[in-house]
Amino acid sequence: MTMLDDRTTAATTWPTAYPEGYAVVDVETTGLFHYDRIVSAAVYRLDSRGNIEDHWYTLVDPERDPGPVEIHGLTSEMLRGAPLFGDITGELTERLEGRVLVAHNAKFDWGMLAREYARSGRTAPTRQRLCTIALARELALPLPNFKLETLAAHYGVVQQRAHHALDDARVLAEAFRPSLHSAARDGVRLPLLECRPLTEWSDTPPAPRVGYQPSYGRSSWRPSRRRPPCPYPNPGRYEPGGQLKQGMRVAFSGDTSIERELLEDRATEEGLHVATSVSRLTSLLVTNDPHASTSKAVKAASYGTPVVDEAAFTQLLGHVVPAAGTAAATGGVPAPGRPAGLPEQGPDHATEPETDQGAEQGAEQGMLPGMAPASE
Repeated sequence: MTMLDDRTTAATTWPTAYPEGYAVVDVETTGLFHYDRIVSAAVYRLDSRGNIEDHWYTLVDPERDPGPVEIHGLTSEMLRGAPLFGDITGELTERLEGRVLVAHNAKFDWGMLAREYARSGRTAPTRQRLCTIALARELALPLPNFKLETLAAHYGVVQQRAHHALDDARVLAEAFRPSLHSAARDGVRLPLLECRPLTEWSDTPPAPRVGYQPSYGRSSWRPSRRRPPCPYPNPGRYEPGGQLKQGMRVAFSGDTSIERELLEDRATEEGLHVATSVSRLTSLLVTNDPHASTSKAVKAASYGTPVVDEAAFTQLLGHVVPAAGTAAATGGVPAPGRPAGLPEQGPDHATEPETDQGAEQGAEQGMLPGMAPASE
């Protein structure tokens, strides 16, 4: 791995269209759902070339159970007496205003912040965001996956406390700077997305579903979203009770509590192939209503495709088995004839076409004029 040479980038004509400043953000939350709350937040402010200006961190009282303490380490006792989100909006706004929000899976962090601002009766000041996963794809970085720890290792950044908002934000800020300079050197347009004002939100968990419930008052159709091809061969069907493997073809059907795009992004990040339809090659169908009369559920039943619900799928995502032949699967030793982290292309990419495009796909957020397309 070769670190970026500042003398090279110093001679680069910096793109005039690049932003004037960035706010690298990480939030820890009580969960991944739309009704979950922030328990801690960190912001690193960077100048136009990615140099760190300052940083800020705070605990936040979520006014509820802190959720997965085993992940973020914040107990109810530790959060007792912490400021409410409404108490920190002034300082947080000052740190975000006029800057591009940068985060690893920025759609999630932006969504959590936007909802917290809405609960406080205010509007988040962020107008644009940049996802470092999307930037890594634009730069074609040779990463085996798009986890933060993998991006950090690529740039030689040492992570000290994973899932601690301040350390995650520091790691991302230090990894973002060389990414930004690489983009400037190669003339890459940054994958900036518009942060649309939040128009509706809810603190209410979804009611348990009994049978098929239509979506009254809104269409379930969303425009097709183009994703990069999965680099791993399809290892076959998911075995109930087993683990997911990189390259598996996963399809989603019906309503989900976690935003569909976020579930699909998480699946893609873990090395799974997000399929737009169900075929004989589909490894797994994720649905909360397996008995619904959707085309995917019907096809899954006819093909004998394994089915799991959303909760089980999110648990499985935490333990995805690396694809055979990758450095991660062979203890750091790449398979003969291939660089580390660059798996062999699988034969299933050009087999059965996916014909259900658009029916149940995730909608991309609005792009500002002249921006590069991105997938978060």
